[in-house]
Parts: sequence; structure tokens; C-alpha cells
Amino acid sequence: MRLGVLDVGSNTVHLLVVDAHPGARPLPAHSHKAELRLAELLDERGAIAPAGVERLIATVRDALAAAEDKGCEEVLPFATSAVREASNADAVLARVKDETGVDLQVLTGEEEARLTFLAARRWFGWSAGKLLLLDIGGGSLEVAYGIDEDPDTAVSLPLGAGRLTAGWLPGDPADTSDVKALRRHVRAQIARTVGEFSRFGRPDHVVATSKTFKQLARIAGAPGSGEGLYVQRILTRRSLEEWVPRLAAMTVPERAALPGVSEGRAGQLLAGALVAEGAMDLLGVAELEICPWALREGVILRRLDHLPEH
Repeated sequence: MRLGVLDVGSNTVHLLVVDAHPGARPLPAHSHKAELRLAELLDERGAIAPAGVERLIATVRDALAAAEDKGCEEVLPFATSAVREASNADAVLARVKDETGVDLQVLTGEEEARLTFLAARRWFGWSAGKLLLLDIGGGSLEVAYGIDEDPDTAVSLPLGAGRLTAGWLPGDPADTSDVKALRRHVRAQIARTVGEFSRFGRPDHVVATSKTFKQLARIAGAPGSGEGLYVQRILTRRSLEEWVPRLAAMTVPERAALPGVSEGRAGQLLAGALVAEGAMDLLGVAELEICPWALREGVILRRLDHLPEH
């Protein structure tokens, strides 16, 4: 069957269309993406402003039209931290449903972590052993650990690259004192959860998903997307430690000129790098591998698991 998954994230609204059936890997057929930056459209009360709601509704309509054009039998719509934490979330979800017919399912941070972990487990397989997963989104950081398809533990922290950039790094280039303050904040937040993971022992394999990690790996020398899905992409803590001060000294246009860094995400890269470095350091990770599958694939795989076998 042809499935669509509609991901209303903190940075983008992304429709991924796949051809899928139980027991087979989902094959991407079409991708439709719009930069919405919901995390940056919150007013001082933490509500999604009226202009943001209108843009969200228009973007969901466009994605639905694309799904229909591509012959999707079913669309799985979900939203993550930007909607989850908006003070007017219920009103926004009601408007979206009234005007588009789409009933957005709001995932908790833990559900996000567990579904992303499922995708990584399926990608790397059982031979990867105990997996530690890191995922930096626009609004939150997810960390999960386990040996099965459902992790033994999973946490979500409000350490997304978009959220932190908007709240902590107003300057361009970033002010040195702001960078230091954000670094302290990130590490204090992550340190609270370290015991949750260390009690399970060392992982056999550490993996990361998300645009932030992909871009950090790319600037640190990993192969570009043109090399295909199956090329191994590694990010080491040592290379990240070398890059953080360099990114902090750059302007946003200078970061956008780096290999693999998109113009839309260049502003968030420094905050994302501080989170990645803090997580790797505090969790004792010397290197990690980039996983091409993430939350959207996890949602699809979970749906396929519940389809009857033919």
C-alpha cells in the first residue's frame, strides 16, 4: 500500500510518501517539505500566533493535496514539540481539524524517542546489540537506550536547536557570554538524565538521527548525501569539540556556506552542536553513527506492524 506520513515538526512540515507492506522496508516514493519554523512563531505567552496558525493550515492543505496526487491510501498525521508545548495547542489542533479534516496526533516526547528508536533498531538490526540513540529536533532532544525494539528507557529534553537559538543566541555572530551560558544550561539539563542511562551499562553501538547530526557529521568530513543511504557516516566527539568554537565564531551566512549545511538550518547549527557535544561528553560517547531513518520511518513501521498479514 502507499502510505503518507505527515510530520508537523518544530522546523518543517514534512510529508513522506512510501510504498510499504508488512515485512518489507518502506520505499520512499515522494517527499513534500515546507519550512514553517513553528518553534519561532510563538508569542510571549507561548502560543502559536494567528499568522502561524494560518500558515500551518495552508501547509497541511498543500501536503494533503500532494498525498492525494501521489495516490496515498492513508495519511498518518502527527505533531511534535512545537505544537505539544504551545499554550494554545488544543485550539490550534481544533482549527486544523475543522479546516482540513486532519486530526493531528500529538506525540509525547517519550513516544517520539521510542518511535525513533524503533526506526534505528530496524535499520541497524539485532547485530548492533545495545543501542543508544540521540536525536536533536527543532524543539527537543530525545535519548533512548535498549536491546530490543522498544527501548529500556527513553527521555525527551527541551533542548531543540531551534528553541535554544531563539531563546539563547540572539546575536550574529553569537556573543561569547551567550554561548557559555547556553553551554552551561545544556549540560545541566543533560546531566540530570545521565544516571537513567548509565545504570544499563555501556551501549554496543551509538547512533544519531536528525538534520542537525547529519550536518555536523558532514562538516566534520562524513560523506555527502550524494553518496547514498548506505555509506557509513561517523561523527566523533573530538571533531565536534574542534568545530564548536569555529561555529561560534562564524556568522549565519558563513555557516550556510559549509558543506551540507542548508541556509534554513545554518542559524540553528551552533545550538545543535552544543547539544550534540554536551550529550556525547556527558554520556561518554567517543563516536556515533548517523542513522538515515528517524521518527517518520518509526511511525510508518509501527503502522505496518499493526496491519493484518495477507
